[in-house]
Amino acid sequence: MLTIVVPGDEWFDPEKDEFITVDDVTLELEHSLVSLSKWESKYQKPFLDKKPKTNEETLWYIRAMTLTPNVSPKVYGRIKSDLIEVIDGYINNKMTATTINDKNAKVSNEVVTAEIIYHWMISYNIPFECQNWHLNRLITLIRICNIKNASPKKMSRQQAAARQRELNAQRRAQYGTRG
Repeated sequence: MLTIVVPGDEWFDPEKDEFITVDDVTLELEHSLVSLSKWESKYQKPFLDKKPKTNEETLWYIRAMTLTPNVSPKVYGRIKSDLIEVIDGYINNKMTATTINDKNAKVSNEVVTAEIIYHWMISYNIPFECQNWHLNRLITLIRICNIKNASPKKMSRQQAAARQRELNAQRRAQYGTRG
């Protein structure tokens, strides 16, 4: 979870001939499958694609991430670029100590949406409370499940022949024979 403070503001309202002051607001944010699902419901396009988001889409995603109750929509308009950078850093953080060696991984062109991630969770029997985890941590868990459940790689013909030669040599040595 990320906690940020959106600074208050003060301005003069000429119609009322008075200064208006707005206090700081503390927001608790969570980049999760739940927030991703809310954003995709609103914009009806995949959040995880590489296309850049508009300012409106970015601010709405921050709204979807917000766990703090009863936040005025006007607060999100006061979020400046320095806070956006902090939020981006949080979103891009891997949030786990696990590293995966992807040297031999195939690149998939599959469009990943919230429903696809829910499907993966169901396929690997991942409990639904994990939908509230940081999204990168959840995706790492799914990738680990995929790796651990994958069938072992078949040996090439050369590897199988080498293995057979090795076993034959061990047997010859064990039984003291020549062939």
